[in-house]
Amino acid sequence: MSPQTGNGNGPFRRGNDPAADLERFIGQGHETLKEVLPDGGSGTAILFIVAAALLFGAWTSYYTVPSDSVAVVQRFGQYAKNVQPGLHFKLPMGIDTATIVPVKRQLKQEFGFTTPGATDPHQSPVNGKRETEMVTGDLNAALVEWVVQYRVSDPVKFLFEVREPSATLRYVSESVMREVVGDRTVDEVITIGRQEIESEALAKMQELTTKYTMGISIDQVQLKNINPPGPVQESFNEVNQAQQEKEKLINEARRDYNKVIPLAEGEKDQRIREADGYRLKRINEAEGDVARFSALLAEYSKAPEVTRRRIYVETLQEVLPGIRSKVIVDDQAQSILPLLNLNNENMERP
Repeated sequence: MSPQTGNGNGPFRRGNDPAADLERFIGQGHETLKEVLPDGGSGTAILFIVAAALLFGAWTSYYTVPSDSVAVVQRFGQYAKNVQPGLHFKLPMGIDTATIVPVKRQLKQEFGFTTPGATDPHQSPVNGKRETEMVTGDLNAALVEWVVQYRVSDPVKFLFEVREPSATLRYVSESVMREVVGDRTVDEVITIGRQEIESEALAKMQELTTKYTMGISIDQVQLKNINPPGPVQESFNEVNQAQQEKEKLINEARRDYNKVIPLAEGEKDQRIREADGYRLKRINEAEGDVARFSALLAEYSKAPEVTRRRIYVETLQEVLPGIRSKVIVDDQAQSILPLLNLNNENMERP
């Protein structure tokens, strides 16, 4: 493909055409000389033209490249080299031409809206309403606004491989966005699917720009305003309000659930632990009683009389302190009635 010098619009600048400027300058000088010089002054006119040509050549032999750009130099229309930022010199009189390409600046294209003060004619939409009108996968309509942020990664490919690369990028971006939006429902496009749409559109745009060797790197695709068409916007807002109310009620129910259920679970666990503790206590007490009675039986079998007497004494030690009136009777006594003062009114009854 023959090298192109770019369109010279927006952020991409091409030097003035020195040959045309020189021709115009010489013509103006020639007319001026005809007016101010008498007949026979053709030699002076030639000297004047030569001096003017030298000055013009000196003036067109240098150029400056900004810090965020590179210059693509062409010699007789053929690509020669890339030049880094700074002051540089080139062959004058249109032999060399330098096209400034901002490779370190992030550029953007807007779809559906316009930023005031934009200098790039390809940044803002020509027909924003047409670009935003899309059909979703469930055959509903939506108005989609988005921004594509990109950089020029290869200035040579950007200038020479594709004619009007900025305009081509607009067509690519619009085509990809319509494809991605057309694969989703209107609810996904307007509400929950924005991030997924941005990621998929970014990948598809970068794939196409690489395939077309446009020399462009896509940095970000960002969705802006997404709305239904005007005639159905009011109804759609009512549907959104109903969905929000539904989500609100669901969240309130989940809040109550999270408040009541954990409390009931905690009480359940507490009662289970209390029952386990009581069970272990009764088991341990029963096992202790069994062990005590087993030990007592073993001692009793060794000395029954002594064990019987010890048990009797221990039992009396527990019972006698709780008896208020005590009568001790000899085992030889026939009866204890004559010994009891039954008429004593102060006698405490058991």
